[in-house]
Amino acid sequence: MSTTKNNCSLGYPEVITRLPKAQIPFEGTKAWILQSENQQLIFFEFEGGMGVPPHSHTYPQWGIVIDGKMELVVDGDPRLCEKGTEYLIPAGTMHSARFFARTRLIDFFSEKYRYKTKSSVPGK
Repeated sequence: MSTTKNNCSLGYPEVITRLPKAQIPFEGTKAWILQSENQQLIFFEFEGGMGVPPHSHTYPQWGIVIDGKMELVVDGDPRLCEKGTEYLIPAGTMHSARFFARTRLIDFFSEKYRYKTKSSVPGK
């Protein structure tokens, strides 16, 4: 049983990494998409030391930290997020993130095509 736990702490298991890879515009990021009819669930891996610049979208976003540590700034309010931390970003709210260590997140986007798969991007 401990072997499975240790393997998961190294990254997402094959059951996740066999999902379609997401085309992400940030260096140092890997992601996989679970697509539904009107939403996406994204399994992210961010390298430590990188960040996501301030942005917003027209739909809410919910997420949870699986491993690692990040600072999430929502509407100017910084919050330290570590393993087990959940967050909700309301529609239209500016937000950004900084990753202090390798960090895995699961984010739910209530928008059908927040990210495209790498196979749907020409040349990928």
